[in-house]
Order: sequence, then structure tokens, then C-alpha cells
Amino acid sequence: MCGFVGFTGKLEKQKEILNNMMARIVHRGPDSAGEFLGEDVALGFRRLSIIDLDGGSQPMYNEDGSVVIVFNGEIYNFMSLREELSAAGHTFRTRSDTETLVHGWEEWGEKLASKLRGMFAFLLYDKKSGVLYGARDYFGIKPYYYYRTAEGNYLFGSEIKSFLEHPGFDKRLNKKALRPYLTFQYSSLDETFFEGVFKLPPAHYFTLKDGAMTVTRYWDADFTEKPGDFDAYVNDIDKTVNESVAAHKISDVKVGAFLSGGVDSSYITACLMPDKTFSVGFDYHKFNETNYAKELSDRLGIENYRKLITADECFDAFADIQYHMDEPQSNPSSVPLYFLAKLAREQVTVVLSGEGADEIYAGYEWYDETPMMQKYKKIPQPLRIAAAGVAKRLPYFKGHDFIIKSSGRPEDYFIGQAMVWAEKDALRVLKPAFRCGPSTKEVTAPIYARVKDKSELDKKQYLDLNLWLPGDILLKADKMSMASSLELRVPFLDRVVMEQAQALPHEYKINGKNTKYIFRKAANKTLPDEWADRKKMGFPVPIRYWLKEEKYYNIVKGYFTSDYAAEFFDTDALVALLDEHRADKANNGRRIWTVFTFLVWYKRFFIDET
Repeated sequence: MCGFVGFTGKLEKQKEILNNMMARIVHRGPDSAGEFLGEDVALGFRRLSIIDLDGGSQPMYNEDGSVVIVFNGEIYNFMSLREELSAAGHTFRTRSDTETLVHGWEEWGEKLASKLRGMFAFLLYDKKSGVLYGARDYFGIKPYYYYRTAEGNYLFGSEIKSFLEHPGFDKRLNKKALRPYLTFQYSSLDETFFEGVFKLPPAHYFTLKDGAMTVTRYWDADFTEKPGDFDAYVNDIDKTVNESVAAHKISDVKVGAFLSGGVDSSYITACLMPDKTFSVGFDYHKFNETNYAKELSDRLGIENYRKLITADECFDAFADIQYHMDEPQSNPSSVPLYFLAKLAREQVTVVLSGEGADEIYAGYEWYDETPMMQKYKKIPQPLRIAAAGVAKRLPYFKGHDFIIKSSGRPEDYFIGQAMVWAEKDALRVLKPAFRCGPSTKEVTAPIYARVKDKSELDKKQYLDLNLWLPGDILLKADKMSMASSLELRVPFLDRVVMEQAQALPHEYKINGKNTKYIFRKAANKTLPDEWADRKKMGFPVPIRYWLKEEKYYNIVKGYFTSDYAAEFFDTDALVALLDEHRADKANNGRRIWTVFTFLVWYKRFFIDET
């Protein structure tokens, strides 16, 4: 795992600019740096050495130097691709997976991305054709940003902060991003919080030639049930997960595992059997679940490293956390993940983690139905849809949300796994200039449109796979691990694993007994019952309680009453929210934290750094 930067256009201080951009992301690759300086294209690379420690330096070239690439990630099927390319006459000089991409471009052109199995973001320049080609992996495990300057040149990079060092970058706040952020808790638009900076979507590649950029989707999930024997599916899942873990552990450096008390990370750990696991909790009542991780590690004969985090540590590090995130992201679990990565990096360079299982095997409680909802859904759907339509037009009443959520149309209510500020409340607290962003429905509608004929569960999983997973889960996993120069790999988010998971019958995933039911049965072949069946716990963070303590209340209040906060918010309303929470009149913790996060981020990028 590494980081890259790149830009087009003729600049006088090309080398200096490129080196300054690379310096911004040195944490992504502290081992070495490399550069390509062309007439009107420059590519830079920071390396964290994982595979082929001596021969894998980048930028990397083909035999005659006409194709050059910078690449962040790992290709897990590179050996089979290498054999295919060798048979076609290509000559390899290294053992690196990166070289497979160079020759793959020569052989397959734009079809290259669809042949890969792995996590990747790369930028390739073909000198002969003048084409720049870039691609991002299927799920969005690796970040990818681009920006078009006023002069028509392009900047590319693994992190937005590198753009700050380019003279053509005009740093402006994207006013449209704030409104949806308050509800989603993360940056939910293709355009980031920095105006004009866009994310290359997962499962997309682009070509750029003569100033014209074309972005193309090369893969999409297809949740189409394929009937099959339950026990046979269980065995197949276990086999596929073990095979994916084996592929993901390939490394020339030490590999460990993140371990909580949940089934996902426990399953990965039991398949991997690393020498070391890593867990964090909080030095606070009932917010320390590291005992589960320690117990499983002891059973498996693995050394477990644990750390309890204090509130002071979290608040002291929070500005740095938001700097590394690039955009405001108020998922509380980003904080412990930052400290977990620091802990692991003291011992290993690579970790495996359990992200993605909930999205592909249907593990979230919001996918399930209550017994009452199951009874209500015996009413024909046209009648339920009509009732939901009436409910939406009426003032709130008891049963209002139930009727809407029971309509069978998640398009009308489901925006993914986060819902912090209700939209009407967000609009009330925002100043008029920042109410211009899209509504949550406008954000989700294009995604739902691609699966309009699918089932309710399929639609929910598909939305989370395309919005929540890359926007929240995977972004914080990458940025928090890379902040400590740690490579994080996610075996559940593998093309082969996904092809199997998307075919599972619905009743095998959710059936009234548990969520991701069949996945738990597969894990149970390796794990004890209490780990395989344990309800999803998430990563609980005691922000609700911290905000009632005078010290942390005053820190947040200082941000809420600042001059710059008044640019965006009704600050009297924010302070009232904070006081109400402190007085135990309401639990406003998540709403407070989401605004606080944005203000910490804004101060770091737009005030502290002019």
C-alpha cells in the first residue's frame, strides 16, 4: 500500500511541485519515493514496501519505457495474469504485481481493470498514444481523487491534501456538500468538500487524452438469487473465505489481524492464524470489549496486543484524524481505528480486517424486519405503498415511520446505515447559503434507479455497497491505517467472494434467527458458537458521556461559538443542543459530534492552513 500523485500541463518548477505534493502523503509510503517527469505529465510515488522489497520500486516502466505507472494497492491474481502475459510474449524484470499492470495495459488496454482481483488505484501514462489511464477497484477500497484546473490541466492523487501544493489548485469549500453530510455523517457526493475535487467512483476507470476525460464503469454487483442446498452453500462460503484470506496474506513483511469480539474479524483471524492480533477499547465503563478478543486469541494460541484509549487522547488527536481523512467524517469509530492502526504498526506492516461482510452477506439490523412488520407486510404491497404515501403527507403521528418503512420501497426511507440529522432539522440549523446541497433522496435516487426491479433487501444492500461502504467504512479504514503507514487488507471484499455472496437466497441471509445467518454458519466451522452467533456490536465510542463532562463540553462549545462556525450554522441553536445534552434532557451526542467534526476539519484546512 502506497500513495501516488500526478498532474498534466507544462510547469516551470515541475519537479519541485511534484516533490512537495509527494511530501504531503509521505505517511502513505515512508520507505522510498520515485518520480516521472515528462514534457507535460508528471507522476510521483511514495512507497510502503510489501512485495518484492528490492525490485518493486515505482514509477515502473515497460521494456522500452513507453508505458509508466504509479500504483496503490495489491493485485492478488497477479501471478496467473503474469503467466498469461508471459505466454503472450511479455518479458518481466521484477516479481512485483505492479509490472503486471504495465504489460496488462499493453495487452488488454482499457479492459485491464476488469481482469484484476485486488484492491487498487493506479495512474498509467502511455507515451506513444498520449493516453492517461486510471482505475479504482471494485469496492472503493483504495481512494482516488482528481481535479481540473482553470487552465484545463488535471491533478490526480491518493489524497486530496497533496493538491494543496499545486499552483493550479484553487482551494474552495464546496457549499453543496454540507447539507447531505449532516444527515449521512460522511461526504456522500462524487464532488468532495473541496470544490472541483471529485472521487473516481469504485469499479470505474477513466481515459484522458488531449484534455478530454471519459469515465466508464467496468463492473457492477448483481444480487440475483441462485437456489442451492443450504449446507453446500455453507461449505462453499467457508472454502471461498479461506481461499481469499490465503490470497490476502501474501507478503514479504509481517502480517497481523485486527480483532474485535465480532464474528467478522474473528473469522478472518481464525482463517489467517497470524502471530499477533490487535484490539482497542476505551478507558470507560462498559466501552471495553477487548476481553472478547483476548479470549479468542488465547484459544487460538495467538498473541493479542491491547490498548485502552482515554478521552484526552481522542480529543488531542482529533484534528490530526480529520486531516488524514481529507474530508469531515463523523463516524465515531474513526477515532479508535486511528489508535488501533498505531498500535498494530508497532509490530507489523500489514493487517487483515473484517470490513465488508455486513454489506455483502446482509449483516445490518436495518436489513431485518420486526415480527410486527412481517405481519403488516401480508397486506398487498399496492395498499401499503398507498398508505405510506398518505403518511408522508400528514404531520408526524405514532406509527408514521412504521407505515413508511413497511411499504416495501426502501427508496422512500432508506439512505444507508447512517442517519444523524433529520433533513428538516439540518435545514433549520444551517445558514441559507449552505442549504443548497442535494436532499438525501436526490443522492440515493440514481443508485436505486440501477436496481429498480430488484427486491427490498437487494436494494438496501446495493445502496450500502455503493454509498455507505466506500463513503464511510472503507474510506476511514484506508485513511486511518495509512496515517500510521500500515497496509490494511479486507478479504471479504474480494471479487470471487462477492460473486458467491450476491447469489445467496434471501432466506439464507436473513431469516428471523439472525442477520447474515448463513455466513455465521460458515464461520461456525472454525469459530466457537459464542463468536459465530454474537450479535453485531459495532465499535462503541463513549462520546455521549464525554460531552457531558465540563472539559470536553467546553472544547466543543469553543468550536460552536467561533466566528467561522457562524458562517455555516445558527450557533445559538448549536449551543442549545449542547446544553440540552449536558442536562440529560436529550441524547444529542451524534448530532453534536457531526457538527463538531466538520468544524474541526474546516479549521484545520481553511483557517490553520491559509
